[in-house]
Amino acid sequence: MPDGETGSEFWLHEHITPWDSYAHGITNILTYRRTAFQEMYIVETGAYGKALVLDGKWQSCVGDEFLYHEPLVHPAMLAHGTPKHVLILGGGEGATAREVLRWKSVAQCTMVDIDGEVVEACKAHLSEMHCGAFEDPRLEVVIDDALHVLDRTERKWDVIVSDLSDPIEAGPSFKLFTKEYFERARHVLAPDGVFVLQAGPVAPAELRMHARLVCTMKAVFAHVESYTTFVPTYASPWGFALGTGEPIDTRPDPRRIDEQLGEKTTGGLRMFDGTTLLGLLQLPGHLRRAIAEETHVYTLKEPPKFFGKGTLGAETK
Repeated sequence: MPDGETGSEFWLHEHITPWDSYAHGITNILTYRRTAFQEMYIVETGAYGKALVLDGKWQSCVGDEFLYHEPLVHPAMLAHGTPKHVLILGGGEGATAREVLRWKSVAQCTMVDIDGEVVEACKAHLSEMHCGAFEDPRLEVVIDDALHVLDRTERKWDVIVSDLSDPIEAGPSFKLFTKEYFERARHVLAPDGVFVLQAGPVAPAELRMHARLVCTMKAVFAHVESYTTFVPTYASPWGFALGTGEPIDTRPDPRRIDEQLGEKTTGGLRMFDGTTLLGLLQLPGHLRRAIAEETHVYTLKEPPKFFGKGTLGAETK
């Protein structure tokens, strides 16, 4: 195409802050539904392939989802060592389950999502993400509220992966980034269990929520470590937080991690290895200071509220 000419006339404008947005060029809408909980699109993009969009917020896409899902799952699995029973809260695309099921030790993985229509749409349209994980006999899919499941489960889980959509006020998950939620998760963890949270963006203009989420987890877990990755289509570096009862090694030996991954998983990892893990855990100074100085704890009475929704529409000229 000529210099300066865009490749799409239809755009998703995702508002990052009140003054910034990220525009994704949409080439095709594969499906759209307004469910009982949220507005869902599965779209084709020009640069990154298929993507899931909920309430106007970009969730993940085929082109770079591995940069999110691999670091979401594997640090927690490694921290445990031999996880047998894993609970995923959220994760409608099935990519989180895909990564969990790489682990040979996993006997059961239960994925809980509140919106069955989203899960079915992802099964149908995002096979490049779930890669058949929904057909694995070790995976159980439960359509329910995460809090209800945490209240009812009788199992003690080795790893709990909190892969919930961003806590925008209009969405279904903003109450699930609170002290009460983390307490319920800790209550159903095994004594050596590990909890991991997708904990929002950590760009300088946005990192306060991440710091507060880490502070909130510290009110519940004896040991909490933040780490980050970069996903291009999120327009921001992204944060995670591990919560455990035992100290977390933030200076792992890359060779030993590679040995563990080779022995304990079925392979196929694209970005994650021992060197990557070591790098992910080394936070920059400004983020370390923000976390160290934060004192605010999110509660059900005062949960976090993520900024804004995106909009889909034709390009204006």
